[in-house]
Amino acid sequence: MDLLDVMYKRRSIREYKNQDISDENLEKIIEAALLAPTSRNRNPCEFYIIKDKQILEQLSNAKKAGSQFLKNANKAIAVFADSKKADTWIEDSSIALTYIHLIATELGIGSCWIQLHMREDIEGKDAEKNAREILDIPENFRIVGIIALGIPNQERKGKTTEDLDYSKIHLI
Repeated sequence: MDLLDVMYKRRSIREYKNQDISDENLEKIIEAALLAPTSRNRNPCEFYIIKDKQILEQLSNAKKAGSQFLKNANKAIAVFADSKKADTWIEDSSIALTYIHLIATELGIGSCWIQLHMREDIEGKDAEKNAREILDIPENFRIVGIIALGIPNQERKGKTTEDLDYSKIHLI
């Protein structure tokens, strides 16, 4: 499968089987995350691989909506970046999260990006701060999101060329 095929196939998956992701596949996902480019090669991103079901459950409540399925994931990767190391931490983290999405799709692993940056929990508390507290991460580390990972328990049709909106393309 070439990269464009992977991009057409990639969909957010929020339902997972109670089945482990192999260590070999997890290693490939970690490798892809570490290969993600960063501005000026500052490499501010750090990757927290979460296997503990209690922590996954706590993180599933870190924001008000759109994260509850995390408690049923097999694993998750929280991407934090040192904001003192690079002012491009949002961009750098986003690229890494995208690399994780793409390699997971190629490996047949379901994934879904849970955005925490600029989100709140049900009490109005900052979701990013909640995640830092749960994972005991220093304040200078910022988080854009967490990727839930698991063996898909749902099948979602990929995109086709008919789904592409070429009106968004402007030739100048």
